[in-house]
Amino acid sequence: MVLTADLPAEGLLAGDVGTVVHIHEGGAAYEVEFITLTGTTVAVATVEASRLRPVGRHDLNHVRELVAGC
Repeated sequence: MVLTADLPAEGLLAGDVGTVVHIHEGGAAYEVEFITLTGTTVAVATVEASRLRPVGRHDLNHVRELVAGC
């Protein structure tokens, strides 16, 4: 899934990509794991469905470095 809004408390930005690990209340929210490209977990966050969208076939990977302390 792709974040459509920043999640500052988790150090995540709109456009970051994560994997759904749990679905809450029939899809009202999702537990999403966000990892670095080397497999280190950055955050596992509960995210409202309105702040996510599925990955699309025209999406392109993009890299950004995490800010120290995130």
